[in-house]
Formats: sequence, structure tokens, C-alpha cells
Amino acid sequence: MNPLNIVILAAGKGTRMYSEKPKVLHALAGRPLVRHVLDCAAALQPRQVCVVYGHGGEAVPQALQQHAAQFVIPTQFVIQAPQLGTGHAVQQAMPHLTDASQTLVLYGDVPLIQPATLQRMRQAGDGLVLLTVDLDNPAGYGRIVRNAQGGVLGIVEEKDATPEQREISEVNTGILLAPTSKLREWLASLQNNNAQGEYYLTDIAAMAVQQGIAVRTVQPAHEWEMHGVNSKAQLAALERIWQQVEANRLLAHGVTLADPARIDVRGRLNCGRDVGIDVGCIFEGDVVLGDNVEVGAYSVIRNATIAAGTRIAPYSLIDSSEVGADCHIGPYARLRPGTRLHDGVHIGNFVEVKNSEINRSSKANHLSYIGDSTVGSGVNIGAGTITCNYDGANKHRTVIGDDVFIGSATQLVAPVTIGKGATIGAGSTITKDAPDGELTLSRSKQATINGWKRPTKEKK
Repeated sequence: MNPLNIVILAAGKGTRMYSEKPKVLHALAGRPLVRHVLDCAAALQPRQVCVVYGHGGEAVPQALQQHAAQFVIPTQFVIQAPQLGTGHAVQQAMPHLTDASQTLVLYGDVPLIQPATLQRMRQAGDGLVLLTVDLDNPAGYGRIVRNAQGGVLGIVEEKDATPEQREISEVNTGILLAPTSKLREWLASLQNNNAQGEYYLTDIAAMAVQQGIAVRTVQPAHEWEMHGVNSKAQLAALERIWQQVEANRLLAHGVTLADPARIDVRGRLNCGRDVGIDVGCIFEGDVVLGDNVEVGAYSVIRNATIAAGTRIAPYSLIDSSEVGADCHIGPYARLRPGTRLHDGVHIGNFVEVKNSEINRSSKANHLSYIGDSTVGSGVNIGAGTITCNYDGANKHRTVIGDDVFIGSATQLVAPVTIGKGATIGAGSTITKDAPDGELTLSRSKQATINGWKRPTKEKK
């Protein structure tokens, strides 16, 4: 099989999106449309990728540079200015492509094309290969014109089609594969004598036929693979289609979904056996759920690993964190980036943890903030406890030893260390290290002021 180049056309303005953002940078399932296409391109292991951009200036390459840098595959960004049609767009990429190869043309606003479909195009032959689909309502698409024997004669755009041609149900998706040397030749011969005054990439099909080069067609496994985005309504519809596809994938792998229509996967979600997910949950980035994990309703989990047997109660937010086995999280808990919980940890309602490590079987069950801390095993953190980690300029760390008991409404002013087995009395403000195994507390003496009266509101 010949080496592969991939050209991604991403220059469209997206007028109907009513946005200053380039169309291909609008998000579907948490990632820009064109990012989906780049991920698909990478799966084919091409020799090189060329992204043709236009509207929005440098916004497209700037948004994708970091992603492109992760590729082993060289990625070029080429501007199309002015924009004179799809054929003209591909012409901008040709100087970066070598002839001894095939070139696959994809579209930055057709985000859900699948690698398996494109692999079948590569296996279809060495001539020109078109991705087509039969639609009940083909309005708006170019039609595939065939002869009496079923051979492809060419592609006619709807605005240039006759009434008879508009009755054709087989349409062109725009995605095609061609020998790079022939593609270069055909592009040089394009004319713009059409209703739009543009250089149509689709005209190369008729050129191939005239030269006796085989024109073959492949259809996608799913119609939704070729759906493009030109408006917010289309974007929303495609989002729902993709989320249903993801839900079906999870169900097929044994995940229990309370309602497959109420889950959002905005990244990659990998689940073990006997995982249960309640309604309204959102998964962003890379998320791993171990065996027997339960995720309560309306929880948000982002770039996190949750080990086996952990229970996440409703309305919890877990971000860039690692949670051990058999933990209990929430409801209404927040784990911020840098959090690492060992096995058996309890983080309860309205508890926030940030950049902290909490060791085995420790608990913070109510209304507490644990930031920039190292917490030992078997620790009990009472309600209303705060690690005061910020002095107004710098962050400082709190260290809590094993088997510590911290009473409610305690402030631990970092940097501070609470020794192993220590007890901190409720309502204390601890500014110095507390020794192992001792009771440490800091309170004002309780007093009653006889005769004191509450202020009253003055009458006007």
C-alpha cells in the first residue's frame, strides 16, 4: 500500500454559526471539530498531514499546534487566501506533498468520520476513490452521476444539476482518495465556469473518467460519519448523535446507564466491569473507572482515575485527580487538580481537596477545605476544618500524621505539622507544630458579659 498524505480542509468561515470563532474550532464532545479529524488522521499513520486554514487567521493553527506537536506525523498548516473553492484549497497543500503517495482529502467540519471507513477507501484500489452515501433527502449535496452500467461519470453540484440529476439519491461526501501525482495534474486543469465561480474539487471525477482511470466508491458504515456542521443546530444534533453512539458503546461493554440519553462523554471514558452511571453525568478528557465503580447523578469527572469499588455520590466534581479503591466521595464534594486519595478514604459533602495526598482510611466528611496537604492514614478531620495554605503571596504545606483526630472548626495555618496520633481540640487555630500523641488546642477563655444588650435598629 502506497504512503499516505492527508489534507484537511479547515478554511470555512461558518457564517451560519454566527460566531467570531472559526467554524472548525467549535466543540463537539468537548473537542474542536477539526481535532476529531486530526485524531482520525493520526489513526491512519500517514506520512504527513496538511491543514488548510483561512477564516480566523492564525486561530486555527494556534489552537492545534500543541495537539500537532504530540503527533509523530509531520503536520503543516497552510493558509488559503483568497478562498476560491475546495479545489483551490487542496492546491494550497500540493507543494507540501510528495508524488509517490496517495492523498486523502478530509474536512475539518466533518468530525465523526471513522478510521475503519477510510481504511476501506485505501483498500478499494489505486485509482480515484470517492466516499458516497445514499440519502432519503439528498438536497444540498452534489450528486454521483453514473452510466447505464453503473460506472461513475462524474459529480454534479446541486446548483448546477438538472431536475433529473437532483432526483439522484447517491451523494458525494467530499471525502476522496487519489494518487498524488494525478491529483496534482487534475487540480492544475480545474476551471471555475460554474454557478459559484469556484474551483470545484469534485470536477476531478470527470477528469479521471476521461483519462480511463478507475473511479470507485465506498460508503461509510454509518450515515452520521459524513454529517457536516454548518450551524449551531447541526452541531447540537451531531452532539446528540455522537453521545448516543458513546452510550451504546458503553452499554455493549457492560456499563449500566440509568438513562443512555442523559450522559455526556467529552473525551475518552474507559470502564471496568459492573460500572454504574446515573443520569446527567459528564466525563471530560481521559477518565478511567475501575470495576464496580458507581457514579451518582450529575457528577462531573475530568482527567481522573477512579479505582475499583469507589462510590461517588451525586453532584460531585473530580478534576485531574487519582482516587483509590473503595473510597466514598460526596455528595457535593470537589477534588481539584493534584489530589490523590488512597484506598478507603471518605470525602463527604461540601469538602474541597486541592493538591493533596490523603492516605488510607482517612475521613473528612463535612464542610472542610484541605489544600496543599499530606494527610496520613486513619485520620479524622472534623467539620469546618480549614488548612490555611496561602499567606497572601505564597502557598505552604500542611502535614498531618497517621491516626490524628482534628476537632471541628479548626484552622491549620501552614506551614505546620501535626504529629502522629495527635488530637486537636475543636475550634483551635494551630500556628505551630503539634507533638505526637498529645492534645493541642488554642481557645480564648469563655466569658459572659452581664448586662450586654444587642444593638437595635434606629428608627428613621
